[in-house]
Amino acid sequence: MANYDELARLDMTYHEDTPRIPTRDGVELYYESRGEGTTITLLNTFFLPVPAWRVFTEKLDEHYRIVSFDLCNHGHSSKVAEEPSWEEHAVDAIALLDALGIESTYLLALSTSTVLAREMALRYPDRIKGVVLAGPVFGPRGMRRQRQIQRAWLRTLESHGLEGLYEHLYPEVFSAEMNETIGSPGFLGFRESFSSLATIEEMTNGIKRAMQDKSDPAVLARIQAPTLVITGDDDFLLSPTGAGELADLFPDGRCEIIPRAGHIPFIDDAEGFQTSVRKFVEEVESRA
Repeated sequence: MANYDELARLDMTYHEDTPRIPTRDGVELYYESRGEGTTITLLNTFFLPVPAWRVFTEKLDEHYRIVSFDLCNHGHSSKVAEEPSWEEHAVDAIALLDALGIESTYLLALSTSTVLAREMALRYPDRIKGVVLAGPVFGPRGMRRQRQIQRAWLRTLESHGLEGLYEHLYPEVFSAEMNETIGSPGFLGFRESFSSLATIEEMTNGIKRAMQDKSDPAVLARIQAPTLVITGDDDFLLSPTGAGELADLFPDGRCEIIPRAGHIPFIDDAEGFQTSVRKFVEEVESRA
């Protein structure tokens, strides 16, 4: 049974002395870089800023260079008038890699950021060595369900604010195992962290952007980078069967299911998740 020790060690503070990296006109990204060696770039969702990754990737830090950054309009990165498109987010990510002297990288994406990983792998194939999709929001036959759920989240956010949104999505996103294990104290404590992640405006813009994805499964056949799909068997969006079918759409895809994990599988099994990522990278590197 998971003990969820990592949740107790979450530190959502930023390193205020870290310089931001210019990418596009008027855009600078907050980033962090830890460890050395082959690079794994973490792609944030609209709900998950840079600090939230640290305790869930600390084992990977021992073997790889881990780069994480806040998307434009979110976290400590620049705010612009209009929510960037996925193409603009991809341009930002590549510009950040250029500034850090990183020629190629693995991508580790979660939930909505799996769309960004897909776009980067399609648009910049020479820069992407491999892709890990954790809790992907697109499936083997599109994701109408995703848009329906996000539409409901948006209505809750508009009518009940961040606290209402948290109470709405908590039993959907997080596993039954986590819900039972951490109980009411964990639910209330995690609510405090969630409320500090973003403003209502940032959440609204992010959900609206995520709802605009076309999720055409046919494009996945064009992605040449080795791809690992990781989902929990308690994921509310994609079943284990669907995850396997999704992985089969990639020319070089594979799938792993984490028992009793929810939509964010590394919360339920941080060690097992990082072990899966490391094995995937080692296997791909061995082919080079």
